[in-house]
Amino acid sequence: MSEAAASPPTRTDAVHAGRTPIRRAGLHAPPIDLSSTYPISNMDAAGESIASFARGEDGDEDEPVYARLHNPTVAHAETAIAQLEGADGCVAFGSGMAAMTATLLAARSAVVEAGRGENAHVIAVRPMYGTGDHLLSSGLLGLPVRWVDPDNIRAHVTRATALIWIETPANPTLDLVDIAHVAEQAGDVPVCVDSTFAPPVLQRPLDHGATFSMHSATKFLGGHGDVVAGVVSSDAPEWVERLRHVRVATGALLHPLAAYLLHRSLPSLPGRVERAQATAIELADRCDGHSHVCHVHMPGRNRQNDVFARQMSGAGTMIALDVGSKDRARLVVESVRLITPAVSLGSVDTLIQHPASLTHGVVNERAKEDHGISPGLLRLSVGLEDADDLWDDLSAALETRC
Repeated sequence: MSEAAASPPTRTDAVHAGRTPIRRAGLHAPPIDLSSTYPISNMDAAGESIASFARGEDGDEDEPVYARLHNPTVAHAETAIAQLEGADGCVAFGSGMAAMTATLLAARSAVVEAGRGENAHVIAVRPMYGTGDHLLSSGLLGLPVRWVDPDNIRAHVTRATALIWIETPANPTLDLVDIAHVAEQAGDVPVCVDSTFAPPVLQRPLDHGATFSMHSATKFLGGHGDVVAGVVSSDAPEWVERLRHVRVATGALLHPLAAYLLHRSLPSLPGRVERAQATAIELADRCDGHSHVCHVHMPGRNRQNDVFARQMSGAGTMIALDVGSKDRARLVVESVRLITPAVSLGSVDTLIQHPASLTHGVVNERAKEDHGISPGLLRLSVGLEDADDLWDDLSAALETRC
């Protein structure tokens, strides 16, 4: 890992990311362009621009033609996120699942073009986000999945492997995967890291050899519970073009208002994560040893500490608590009053949910059992409330009797 890779983006980086072209235009806040179509000043230039955008290239921003091809508000947000990720480019989509789908389609198109598409497949590591697990398992995209242990990837890579997909920290157990080790095993096969649980101020997958860094930007990057978005960054221009090509062809562009809200949230990202992380560590410490908590999961807590030290700059704001049974988990979720029982994460308020029933309900029971998604597991996304207030609420819920 390079010296630069060891340093996450600073608060200054977060505040000013993507704002140079805005400042040059004489503006302070990013403008919102809600146009669905654009006047054509030169028919030949517009035609060339359409062809360029359709190939995934930059096209002519003076001839955007149609919003599915290019939107300047979205482009500003993409520039900002690419800078925070240390990437050549970023492509924004209408949701995290749209971003995942586009990455899979881009990888599949690459092996097909190379004449290796007949047995194209994906290698993936569990656990991961439940709907992502479902997409891979379903075969909807024509890419069968091979579920493997992260230390045994090399043995499963073939010339028809289109992509290796990992999530670290993993949803919902917070297990860590060594990105550099996976990239080394992958060889020339692209590696995508779903880094949703660890935004760029905590982890930058590209610094460790990943080809793609993917986020459900609905979570920490948006950070206020009012955006649904997905982003994929890469330091390989050819992959950025492939992703844009898929986005143009499938119509998966992020809406400009969502892009504006996403860009607006980035300056506060380091402060939000730092504050919530301190509270999460305090809550995890208080949960440790509680009579109704069997186990506390959080990066950097007595397991995988070597991987944690190499690729993360902080523990983050996510905690997984095993309370022993589904009945006890239900009781806790239904007893909290300040904490919000809801899926999603990374917001300014604290959320709690039961993965086995909700976010990972579509995952088959054997996979849940094999990968620690137990009936008693709860996932807590810690927000910006005072730690004592959260603990009063959580501890009272833990003590609730049936």
